[in-house]
Amino acid sequence: MHLYTSDGKRPSRAIRQTGVHAVERTPDSRRTAPRLVARSILGALAGALLTGCAVGPRPAAPVLSPSPSPTVTLTPSPSATSAPTATPTPTLTPSPTATPTETPVPSLTPTPLHPMDVEFMRQQTYAGSELVIVQTLGPGANYDRYVASYESEGLTIYGLLTVPRGEAPETGWPLIVFLHGYIPPEQYRTTERYAAYQDGFARNGYITLKPDYRGHGDSEGSAEQGSRGPGYAVDVLNAVASLQRLPESDPERVGMWGHSLGGSLTLRAMVVSGDVKAGVIWAGVVATYEEIWEARPRWVGGEPTVTPGPDVTVTPREAGQLFAYGTFDENPEFWAAIDPVTYLDDLSGPVQIHHATGDQSVPVEFSEKLYERLQEAGQPAQLYTYQGDNHNISANFATAMERSVAFFDEHVKGGR
Repeated sequence: MHLYTSDGKRPSRAIRQTGVHAVERTPDSRRTAPRLVARSILGALAGALLTGCAVGPRPAAPVLSPSPSPTVTLTPSPSATSAPTATPTPTLTPSPTATPTETPVPSLTPTPLHPMDVEFMRQQTYAGSELVIVQTLGPGANYDRYVASYESEGLTIYGLLTVPRGEAPETGWPLIVFLHGYIPPEQYRTTERYAAYQDGFARNGYITLKPDYRGHGDSEGSAEQGSRGPGYAVDVLNAVASLQRLPESDPERVGMWGHSLGGSLTLRAMVVSGDVKAGVIWAGVVATYEEIWEARPRWVGGEPTVTPGPDVTVTPREAGQLFAYGTFDENPEFWAAIDPVTYLDDLSGPVQIHHATGDQSVPVEFSEKLYERLQEAGQPAQLYTYQGDNHNISANFATAMERSVAFFDEHVKGGR
């Protein structure tokens, strides 16, 4: 099969090796249809329709024809008086007992699940699409780099794709879906930031894809605020499926790396889908919704009018969508149902956690508490803390990266 770019020329050998369709796109050709975030509505009881029995017209009485009078022959009476013949008592045939007709009981219409409900997300299909090469970038040390696109809920999502050079293993290259943290959507660029992070896995023999969540960069749809909607997680799960379609990939060996906001998405993906064999989370927003809410003064100064910080997922100004279902005390079942922390028993694989004690964006206590919960759930987990380092673990980057690659090598690359 030959691949061609949109100008009719054959792409470079680097593109042809990926086995994906190559198409050059211009900014004007990208769609900008907004993505409306799905909202839940409460179900209503279905009313029962009672049908009355129709009564037809009463039939007319039959007309009786008179019978002719018989001729009577008189015979002499016998001398003995005969005993009167008893008139037999008629046998009554009982009327059949009518079978009572049961009144149909109206069925209840179940209340629809919220789109963020983990059970609801498990019921959905995340098929992804074929990855399309949009742009060829300068190569990495031992891998090729591309801007690629795929489909998610009818939206075109872009991302940074890396493919190792050389002959793929017999089963295909292992995969890592790379999830970035919060960056203001209007400032986000596909090829900027996280280059060193993604390079750490790409140069170690993994196909990687860093998806640009909806509303980021050139991706279609509207950006969401952190964990208040399911859209980013849907884009992530479709990224997994799209990577698994690559001919060079091993669809059975999938890992996920997430930083900050990307850490919470990693946790959600691993309780929704069984495809992710292991997860690595750096400085993740991995607390419960209530714990995040209680920690908000650290980010927003305790004032609901202050502009949210970089990793706030639930703020006073923007929590109305979820608080419409009640507060944490009024409706704990709702908050538990949408929170991946509730489902740690169902994690699809082991988790490695990294967090710095000097993190001024996400409290280190979030990761420490998650580690305790994973232990209580009997899930294999590792926790590394870095004294005095920052949100990006900059001072200990090489050590944290080495540990992360080794974890994936054990549980993803060697896990087949």
